[in-house]
Amino acid sequence: MSGFSNKPKILRGAFVEYGLTIPPLFVVFQFNPLQLQRNRSLTVSIPGETSETTRRESLYNTESDLLKIQKRQRVVVQRETINFEIRLDASDKLNDGDVITEQFGIEPQLSTLELMLHPKEESQLGAALGSLLGLSSGFSFTQKPNPPLVLFVWGRKRVLPVNFTSMNITETLYSADLNPLRATIQVGLTVIEGTNPAYKYSKTMKEVMSALNLANIVDTANVVLPG
Repeated sequence: MSGFSNKPKILRGAFVEYGLTIPPLFVVFQFNPLQLQRNRSLTVSIPGETSETTRRESLYNTESDLLKIQKRQRVVVQRETINFEIRLDASDKLNDGDVITEQFGIEPQLSTLELMLHPKEESQLGAALGSLLGLSSGFSFTQKPNPPLVLFVWGRKRVLPVNFTSMNITETLYSADLNPLRATIQVGLTVIEGTNPAYKYSKTMKEVMSALNLANIVDTANVVLPG
Protein backbone atom coordinates (compact mmCIF):
# COMPACT_ATOMS: atom_id res chain seq x y z
CA MET A 1 0.00 0.00 0.00
CA SER A 2 1.41 3.36 -1.00
CA GLY A 3 -0.69 5.33 1.47
CA PHE A 4 -1.95 7.65 -1.28
CA SER A 5 -5.15 5.83 -2.28
CA ASN A 6 -7.25 8.83 -1.19
CA LYS A 7 -5.16 11.35 -3.09
CA PRO A 8 -7.58 13.56 -5.06
CA LYS A 9 -7.41 13.49 -8.83
CA ILE A 10 -6.16 16.79 -10.22
CA LEU A 11 -8.38 18.06 -13.01
CA ARG A 12 -6.74 19.62 -16.03
CA GLY A 13 -7.86 22.72 -17.87
CA ALA A 14 -8.70 22.59 -21.55
CA PHE A 15 -9.83 24.40 -24.66
CA VAL A 16 -12.76 22.60 -26.28
CA GLU A 17 -14.49 23.68 -29.47
CA TYR A 18 -18.21 24.29 -29.03
CA GLY A 19 -20.30 22.67 -31.76
CA LEU A 20 -19.65 19.92 -34.26
CA THR A 21 -17.04 20.60 -36.93
CA ILE A 22 -14.53 18.62 -38.95
CA PRO A 23 -11.86 18.24 -37.76
CA PRO A 24 -12.84 18.73 -34.07
CA LEU A 25 -10.57 21.00 -32.05
CA PHE A 26 -9.61 20.38 -28.42
CA VAL A 27 -6.46 20.77 -26.34
CA VAL A 28 -6.22 19.40 -22.81
CA PHE A 29 -3.49 21.25 -20.92
CA GLN A 30 -0.46 19.09 -20.32
CA PHE A 31 0.38 21.26 -17.30
CA ASN A 32 -2.16 23.51 -15.65
CA PRO A 33 -1.12 27.19 -15.75
CA LEU A 34 0.53 28.34 -12.56
CA GLN A 35 -1.67 31.43 -12.51
CA LEU A 36 -4.56 33.12 -14.28
CA GLN A 37 -4.70 36.88 -14.72
CA ARG A 38 -8.35 37.89 -14.70
CA ASN A 39 -9.21 41.51 -15.42
CA ARG A 40 -12.43 43.46 -15.61
CA SER A 41 -12.72 47.24 -16.03
CA LEU A 42 -15.65 49.45 -15.15
CA THR A 43 -16.74 52.90 -16.23
CA VAL A 44 -18.76 54.92 -13.70
CA SER A 45 -20.81 57.92 -14.80
CA ILE A 46 -23.53 60.16 -13.44
CA PRO A 47 -26.31 61.04 -15.90
CA GLY A 48 -26.57 64.78 -16.39
CA GLU A 49 -22.99 65.49 -15.44
CA THR A 50 -20.58 66.43 -18.20
CA SER A 51 -16.85 66.82 -18.38
CA GLU A 52 -17.38 70.55 -17.73
CA THR A 53 -19.13 69.91 -14.42
CA THR A 54 -17.03 71.54 -11.73
CA ARG A 55 -15.88 69.59 -8.74
CA ARG A 56 -18.00 71.81 -6.50
CA GLU A 57 -21.15 71.05 -8.48
CA SER A 58 -20.55 67.31 -8.73
CA LEU A 59 -23.06 64.94 -7.15
CA TYR A 60 -20.30 63.63 -4.88
CA ASN A 61 -19.92 67.07 -3.33
CA THR A 62 -23.59 68.05 -3.19
CA GLU A 63 -25.13 64.83 -1.89
CA SER A 64 -24.27 63.26 1.48
CA ASP A 65 -26.67 60.30 1.31
CA LEU A 66 -24.67 57.37 -0.06
CA LEU A 67 -27.80 55.45 -1.07
CA LYS A 68 -28.95 58.40 -3.20
CA ILE A 69 -25.50 58.56 -4.80
CA GLN A 70 -25.70 54.84 -5.49
CA LYS A 71 -29.06 55.25 -7.25
CA ARG A 72 -27.76 58.09 -9.44
CA GLN A 73 -24.59 56.34 -10.54
CA ARG A 74 -24.49 54.29 -13.71
CA VAL A 75 -21.85 51.63 -14.24
CA VAL A 76 -20.77 49.98 -17.49
CA VAL A 77 -18.96 46.72 -16.77
CA GLN A 78 -16.58 45.57 -19.51
CA ARG A 79 -16.21 41.93 -20.43
CA GLU A 80 -13.75 39.90 -18.39
CA THR A 81 -10.35 39.22 -19.93
CA ILE A 82 -8.16 36.26 -18.98
CA ASN A 83 -4.45 35.82 -19.64
CA PHE A 84 -2.23 32.88 -18.81
CA GLU A 85 0.64 30.75 -20.04
CA ILE A 86 0.47 27.15 -21.26
CA ARG A 87 3.53 24.89 -21.26
CA LEU A 88 4.02 21.95 -23.62
CA ASP A 89 6.85 19.44 -23.26
CA ALA A 90 7.36 16.22 -25.21
CA SER A 91 9.76 14.62 -22.69
CA ASP A 92 7.28 12.34 -20.89
CA LYS A 93 5.72 10.93 -24.05
CA LEU A 94 9.13 10.46 -25.63
CA ASN A 95 10.17 8.44 -22.59
CA ASP A 96 6.98 6.40 -22.94
CA GLY A 97 7.76 5.66 -26.60
CA ASP A 98 4.71 7.50 -27.98
CA VAL A 99 4.95 7.10 -31.76
CA ILE A 100 3.22 10.37 -32.72
CA THR A 101 5.41 12.37 -30.36
CA GLU A 102 8.54 10.67 -31.67
CA GLN A 103 7.58 11.69 -35.21
CA PHE A 104 6.12 15.16 -34.64
CA GLY A 105 6.92 16.35 -31.10
CA ILE A 106 4.33 18.80 -29.77
CA GLU A 107 3.40 20.08 -33.23
CA PRO A 108 -0.10 18.47 -33.14
CA GLN A 109 -1.04 20.39 -29.98
CA LEU A 110 0.48 23.63 -31.25
CA SER A 111 -1.29 23.30 -34.58
CA THR A 112 -4.64 22.72 -32.89
CA LEU A 113 -4.22 25.84 -30.77
CA GLU A 114 -3.38 27.90 -33.85
CA LEU A 115 -6.36 26.55 -35.81
CA MET A 116 -8.65 27.83 -33.06
CA LEU A 117 -7.90 31.32 -34.39
CA HIS A 118 -8.90 30.70 -38.01
CA PRO A 119 -12.28 30.29 -39.75
CA LYS A 120 -13.10 26.69 -40.49
CA GLU A 121 -13.71 27.52 -44.16
CA GLU A 122 -9.93 27.81 -44.46
CA SER A 123 -9.53 24.15 -43.45
CA GLN A 124 -7.86 22.14 -46.19
CA LEU A 125 -8.94 18.85 -44.60
CA GLY A 126 -12.51 20.10 -44.39
CA ALA A 127 -12.43 21.12 -48.04
CA ALA A 128 -11.07 17.71 -49.06
CA LEU A 129 -13.77 15.93 -47.08
CA GLY A 130 -16.37 18.24 -48.54
CA SER A 131 -15.25 17.30 -52.04
CA LEU A 132 -15.67 13.62 -51.23
CA LEU A 133 -19.18 14.33 -49.96
CA GLY A 134 -20.05 16.44 -52.97
CA LEU A 135 -20.03 19.75 -51.07
CA SER A 136 -18.48 22.58 -53.05
CA SER A 137 -17.34 24.71 -50.12
CA GLY A 138 -15.98 22.25 -47.61
CA PHE A 139 -17.58 20.56 -44.62
CA SER A 140 -18.67 22.21 -41.37
CA PHE A 141 -21.70 22.46 -39.16
CA THR A 142 -20.78 25.94 -37.90
CA GLN A 143 -20.83 29.36 -39.55
CA LYS A 144 -17.80 29.04 -41.78
CA PRO A 145 -16.61 32.67 -42.08
CA ASN A 146 -16.15 32.89 -38.30
CA PRO A 147 -13.41 31.41 -36.11
CA PRO A 148 -14.41 28.40 -34.00
CA LEU A 149 -16.26 29.11 -30.77
CA VAL A 150 -14.07 27.81 -27.96
CA LEU A 151 -14.90 26.92 -24.36
CA PHE A 152 -12.24 27.51 -21.71
CA VAL A 153 -12.82 24.72 -19.20
CA TRP A 154 -11.24 25.35 -15.81
CA GLY A 155 -12.59 22.86 -13.30
CA ARG A 156 -16.23 21.98 -12.73
CA LYS A 157 -17.43 25.47 -11.91
CA ARG A 158 -15.96 27.47 -14.79
CA VAL A 159 -16.88 26.64 -18.37
CA LEU A 160 -16.48 29.93 -20.19
CA PRO A 161 -17.09 30.69 -23.88
CA VAL A 162 -14.20 32.84 -25.05
CA ASN A 163 -12.69 34.69 -27.96
CA PHE A 164 -8.93 34.59 -28.40
CA THR A 165 -7.43 38.09 -28.46
CA SER A 166 -3.78 37.05 -28.58
CA MET A 167 -1.55 33.99 -28.80
CA ASN A 168 2.22 34.22 -28.47
CA ILE A 169 4.19 31.00 -28.99
CA THR A 170 7.80 30.57 -27.90
CA GLU A 171 9.42 27.32 -29.08
CA THR A 172 12.49 26.45 -27.04
CA LEU A 173 13.61 22.93 -28.03
CA TYR A 174 13.59 20.95 -31.29
CA SER A 175 14.15 17.41 -32.54
CA ALA A 176 16.69 16.51 -35.21
CA ASP A 177 13.89 17.04 -37.77
CA LEU A 178 13.20 20.49 -36.26
CA ASN A 179 9.86 19.45 -34.79
CA PRO A 180 9.18 21.49 -31.64
CA LEU A 181 9.65 19.52 -28.42
CA ARG A 182 9.07 22.27 -25.86
CA ALA A 183 7.14 25.53 -25.97
CA THR A 184 5.32 28.12 -23.91
CA ILE A 185 2.14 29.73 -25.22
CA GLN A 186 0.80 32.98 -23.79
CA VAL A 187 -2.90 33.37 -24.54
CA GLY A 188 -5.26 36.30 -24.12
CA LEU A 189 -9.00 35.65 -23.92
CA THR A 190 -12.17 37.71 -23.71
CA VAL A 191 -15.17 36.00 -22.11
CA ILE A 192 -18.37 35.93 -24.17
CA GLU A 193 -20.93 37.02 -21.59
CA GLY A 194 -24.70 37.27 -21.82
CA THR A 195 -27.47 34.69 -21.89
CA ASN A 196 -25.60 31.79 -23.49
CA PRO A 197 -25.88 28.58 -21.43
CA ALA A 198 -22.16 28.14 -20.74
CA TYR A 199 -21.74 31.63 -19.29
CA LYS A 200 -25.02 31.42 -17.36
CA TYR A 201 -23.84 28.15 -15.79
CA SER A 202 -20.50 29.66 -14.74
CA LYS A 203 -22.17 32.80 -13.36
CA THR A 204 -24.67 30.71 -11.41
CA MET A 205 -21.80 28.74 -9.87
CA LYS A 206 -20.14 32.02 -8.88
CA GLU A 207 -23.35 33.10 -7.13
CA VAL A 208 -23.51 29.75 -5.34
CA MET A 209 -19.93 30.20 -4.14
CA SER A 210 -20.77 33.71 -2.94
CA ALA A 211 -23.72 32.34 -0.97
CA LEU A 212 -21.36 29.90 0.76
CA ASN A 213 -19.36 32.90 1.94
CA LEU A 214 -22.26 33.64 4.34
CA ALA A 215 -20.70 31.01 6.57
CA ASN A 216 -18.06 33.67 7.36
CA ILE A 217 -20.60 36.30 8.39
CA VAL A 218 -19.44 36.07 12.00
CA ASP A 219 -16.19 37.68 10.86
CA THR A 220 -18.04 40.98 10.50
CA ALA A 221 -17.97 41.21 14.29
CA ASN A 222 -14.29 42.13 13.92
CA VAL A 223 -15.03 44.98 11.50
CA VAL A 224 -15.55 48.49 12.85
CA LEU A 225 -18.04 50.61 10.91
CA PRO A 226 -18.75 54.30 11.62
CA GLY A 227 -22.02 54.91 13.44
